[in-house]
Amino acid sequence: MQNLQGIILMILAMAGFALGDVGIKTLSGSLSLSQIVMTMGVCGTSFFLLLCRARGQPVLTRGLRHPAVATRGLAEVFAALFMVNALALTPLSLVTSVTQAGPLLVAIGAVLVFGEKVGWRRWSAILVGLTGVMIVLRPGTADFNILALLAVGATLALAMRDLSTRAAPKTLSNLQLATVGFASFLVAALLLMPFTPPWQVPTPAQAGLLALAVCPTIAAYYAITAAMRVGDISVVTPFRYTRLLFGVVLGIVFFGETVDLWMAIGGALVVASGIYTVLREHRLHRQAISGLQEPR
Repeated sequence: MQNLQGIILMILAMAGFALGDVGIKTLSGSLSLSQIVMTMGVCGTSFFLLLCRARGQPVLTRGLRHPAVATRGLAEVFAALFMVNALALTPLSLVTSVTQAGPLLVAIGAVLVFGEKVGWRRWSAILVGLTGVMIVLRPGTADFNILALLAVGATLALAMRDLSTRAAPKTLSNLQLATVGFASFLVAALLLMPFTPPWQVPTPAQAGLLALAVCPTIAAYYAITAAMRVGDISVVTPFRYTRLLFGVVLGIVFFGETVDLWMAIGGALVVASGIYTVLREHRLHRQAISGLQEPR
């Protein structure tokens, strides 16, 4: 029952992130991106601050001084900058497909940063997944959109965030890290301000879209935290890839996007390799704990 709850929470989290992306993309044509990001930062930071206080968790602790936390915050800033621009300038389905490669980049980073050993099976899966990304992007062809590199930048930044999270002090709770993450949106908004139009008072329709961008994203952050606590990681984590389905469907419904055969093939390769990598990593972790050995 706990795994079922975790799966449901993970799926709801991915739906929330996808809805938030729809709100950002829709608003980007009428509101300043810096205004959108600042609104998300203020609302998200306030929500998680209040939640920390309600649960008796201090917001400012010594663990926040750890270099990994600073690196994580910097990664969140770059992720926000790349992501909002990618959503504004490229198809939602493309952005969602590319960002699914995040776990593969985390696996590579774990080798480079933490010295983790990765065997031929996971290297093969990583290679397949990265090939899928190249199929989606199609560099060197007439279909290549150079602005799609914004989604690549967001994926790299998100992978850096996840690696930094692994290195952060275990004394920091997920709620504290979420607070820092949303506070990074404030920095990203300030960096965007010189390059974006002046802010304006939102119309009722724009206010509704802001709520669509902010509320599901905050709820998704909370849901994904709860999902990882409730269910077994190896069971729950693969359902992160439902975000691709939500992104593609919402892109078609709201923006009239189309998904050609090559994007479908590339996205399928990314998802399949990502799921294999996550499951393989978790299995080896459990075997290491139990003292068993198996080729990696």
